[in-house]
Amino acid sequence: MRRHLITAAAATAAALALSSCGTTEPAADDAKKNAGAITLTDGTGAEVKLPNGPAKKVVGTEWNAVESLISLGVAPTGVADVKGYKAWDSAVPLKNDPKDIGTRGEPSMDSIASLKPDLIIATTDLPAAAVKQLRKIAPVLNLRPADAADPIGQMTANLDLLAEATGTTEQAGKLKKDFEAKLAEGKKALADAGRSGAKYAFADGYVTGNQTSIRPYTDGSLIGAVNKKLGLKNDWTVKGDKAYGLGATDVEGLTKLDEDVHFAYIGNDDDKGSNPFTGVLKKDKVWTSLPFVKKGNVHRLPDGIWMFGGTESMNQYVDSVVKALKK
Repeated sequence: MRRHLITAAAATAAALALSSCGTTEPAADDAKKNAGAITLTDGTGAEVKLPNGPAKKVVGTEWNAVESLISLGVAPTGVADVKGYKAWDSAVPLKNDPKDIGTRGEPSMDSIASLKPDLIIATTDLPAAAVKQLRKIAPVLNLRPADAADPIGQMTANLDLLAEATGTTEQAGKLKKDFEAKLAEGKKALADAGRSGAKYAFADGYVTGNQTSIRPYTDGSLIGAVNKKLGLKNDWTVKGDKAYGLGATDVEGLTKLDEDVHFAYIGNDDDKGSNPFTGVLKKDKVWTSLPFVKKGNVHRLPDGIWMFGGTESMNQYVDSVVKALKK
C-alpha cells in the first residue's frame, strides 16, 4: 500500500506551484504516469520494475508459471511448448490461443519480442544468457521453480509473486485457501479408509535405448511434500536433488521398497519413452517379481496431472491419490 504523507512543507510547495502559471502540468503528468508503478523482487533477488502497473500481456517460459497465471485469471500471451502444456497439465487448461514461443529450454527471442509483452516469466532453470536476452525485450520475473527444503512454500511464494505482478492477490489468497482445504479433506479421507501412515512411493520413468530409468520423488519434491501432508509415509530411501527433490534409480532399485508399499506413477502414452510401467517393464522379470506388483498395489494416476505444477495441479493430484488408495 502506498502511503501519501502530506506535510506542511509539501502543502506550501503545492500552493507555490499552483500560483506559477504553466509550471505544474509536466509534474502532474509524470505523477499520474508513475502512479501505478510496481517494483518487485524476484526469485534471484533481482529488482523488477513494472512502470505501468500490473502486467496485462504476460509470456511464460515454464509450465508451472503458466498454470499459476491462468489460475489467477491471467491468459498468457505466449507459452513455451503449447502442445506439451496441453498434454501434461489438464488441471488448468489454456483459455485462449497463446503464441507458441518455442521450447521451455530454448524459447524463441524473436517470437517473444513480436508479442511486445509487459512482462516475461522465466525460471532459474533457463540459462543466464537466455534470461539476459529476455531482459532486452521486457521486464523479466525470474522465479525459483522449486526448493527441496520447502517445496510447498516455494510453490505458494511463486504464486504470490505472480499475483503481485498481475494485480491478482485476492485470487491468490483464494487458491491457497482452497489448496489447504483440499489437503485436509484428502488426509481425512485416507484416514477414514485406514490408509493413514501407509507406505507410498511415487515415481516416473523413462526409456532411453535399452535403458529404463526410474525417478523417485522424495520428501523434497512437491509431490512428496503433498504426500506427507496427506499422512502417507514416503518409502524411498534415495536422496533427491536440492531443487526438485528428485532421485535416480533403476528397476533393481525398486527391490529396496517395502513389500507392502503402494507404488504410484503418472504416465503419458503420447510422450514416447515416458511410461515404461505399461511398456517394457511388463516383460521385465525384476519388475514382475516385485511383491507390490504381484499384490496389485501399483497405481497409475490419471494422465495430465503436472507433477511440478501449482495449487490446482496439486488439488487434482490429491483427489487422484485418495481415489486410488481407497480401492
